[in-house]
Amino acid sequence: MYQDETLICEDCGCEFVFTAGEQEFYAEKGLTNKPKRCANCRKAKKQQHRGKKKMYDAVCAKCGKQTQVPFNPTQGRDVLCKECFDAEKAASAV
Repeated sequence: MYQDETLICEDCGCEFVFTAGEQEFYAEKGLTNKPKRCANCRKAKKQQHRGKKKMYDAVCAKCGKQTQVPFNPTQGRDVLCKECFDAEKAASAV
């Protein structure tokens, strides 16, 4: 019933595909308008509306590097920089 459709992003002018699955999802939710922005521009627009998160300075417990995190570090709880956090997350997923 639905077919992939190529649309043009109104923000960046790039082509993006409005997939058959996305169209079905829109229909199930009662959404009648097609998306006007590509995924990257939608994400950027959403971030713009949310405002800037307050970031807190911290020192990574693993590598000692200065970093910033989106939460207020608690005394006695380790804080990791993004690289160490991602590495630890990947190691635990194996």
